[in-house]
Amino acid sequence: MDDMLNNLSTYGYIVVFLYSLGGGMVALIGAGVLSFMGKMDLSLSITVALIANFIGDSLMFYMSRYHKREMMEYFKQHRRKLAFSHLLLKRHGSWIIIVKKFIYGLKTLVPLAVGLTKYDFWKFSGYNAVGAAIWAVIVGGGSYLFGGALIEGYKALSDKPYLAPLMLLLIGGSVWIYLSSATKKRS
Repeated sequence: MDDMLNNLSTYGYIVVFLYSLGGGMVALIGAGVLSFMGKMDLSLSITVALIANFIGDSLMFYMSRYHKREMMEYFKQHRRKLAFSHLLLKRHGSWIIIVKKFIYGLKTLVPLAVGLTKYDFWKFSGYNAVGAAIWAVIVGGGSYLFGGALIEGYKALSDKPYLAPLMLLLIGGSVWIYLSSATKKRS
């Protein structure tokens, strides 16, 4: 067990960086809990996640802006979700770039949808940086503050292993139903 924790504290920052390129909420929660346990540094974990999340969203914006044809081929099945993301940007303005960091399913679609428009890259980068900072502090700091409760929850789930897949199914199903109904073609 000590070897595993030492490996996580050594390579955990690399994992947080790589995982945060595409969202990284679970990795940052894990880093917060490990910081609570004294195995990782919380401020370094938050900083790594913030930088990686900023870079990941900027790369998605760049790819959709300058490689539209390739991106649209890849996202042919998700055109409605991209249109929904574009409508959210029109309806709620630039704040959706910040808020989307907390909404599973929109984390990757909003930068892609924004990149397909004529939205200014520097304006996107500013909102993206603010959103990444807020996201990293709330998720990392929250998991550190509630580290004891998360550890106890993990212990309870390890005693009843059938609950974790049910919870994931419930959460994933709820998100899928919401996105399906929000992007459903109205007749």
